[in-house]
Amino acid sequence: MTLTQLEYVLAVNEHKHFGRAAKSCFVTQPTLSMQLQKLEEELQITIFDRAKNPIEVTAEGEVVVEQAKKIILEHKKLYSIVEESKSEIQGSFRLAVIPTLSPFIIPMFAKSFNENFPKVNLHITENKTEDIIKMLKDDEIDAGLLVTPLHEKSIIERKLYYEPFYLFVAEDHPLSKKKLVKEDELDINEIWLLNKGNCFRDQVLRICAKTKDANLTNPIDFESGNFETLKNMVLAGSGYTVLPHMAIQQLPEGQKKLVRRMAAPAPIREVSLVHKKDCVKQKILGVLEEEILANVPEDLRQIDKDGQQIIEIL
Repeated sequence: MTLTQLEYVLAVNEHKHFGRAAKSCFVTQPTLSMQLQKLEEELQITIFDRAKNPIEVTAEGEVVVEQAKKIILEHKKLYSIVEESKSEIQGSFRLAVIPTLSPFIIPMFAKSFNENFPKVNLHITENKTEDIIKMLKDDEIDAGLLVTPLHEKSIIERKLYYEPFYLFVAEDHPLSKKKLVKEDELDINEIWLLNKGNCFRDQVLRICAKTKDANLTNPIDFESGNFETLKNMVLAGSGYTVLPHMAIQQLPEGQKKLVRRMAAPAPIREVSLVHKKDCVKQKILGVLEEEILANVPEDLRQIDKDGQQIIEIL
């Protein structure tokens, strides 16, 4: 039995097709098929039911697949441990970031991180919170940058900063006449929301749940996947939306007059760098955390949770 054979097992299990599995492993199909046949002969079992279309794993094969995942993962961890033991910070690191953070925070630290740690291959993807949690548990990523708390026992949360929420209000809306807006003054039917599955949307709905009428009855059922569209709806003279601090900072000066603060206790979100307890890439984690904090605006780093209310996502 070899690691290569186990990698072929995982490839076929993922693609459910010998040809596509071989292509993903950069080998010919006959080569992959021959190696799997040798493994089956050695173990004296049939791992895949080739008569099914798509190919299915047999009951005996399920055990092999699960063990193969563990063996390959431990093999990769060994390389990471060796890299970690070297004095120079180097190696690969996979980071997933939620969509409501990535447009603001990634440009802040990516360039300086690359300049300071050129031997670290930082691979960044944009994913929803629930996907990041699953990817962490499945060891598909090394860390996530998202909103906490998550209440996940297997995940460590490194709090980076707290970020306030603000109201972005149409110029002719009654709330635009106020300096501070109370939560019970919000009408969920006038708020433009991000689409379902977005943690920021869930946080806004939590805020609005405290209003007298928290039922959606707006005749215009529109949701967006980004803040820019929500801002444009407000600029067109309709209702209001909720934006995080970093989005407010990027507004043109002429639009900042439409921003209103929330009355105390003001809603905030907790932003953290998260990883599994057994993450072996502690050196890269440490410098990544330092690099993010070094580039986050000073006013955010100084915000304390006392007197504020952390809006949870779950």
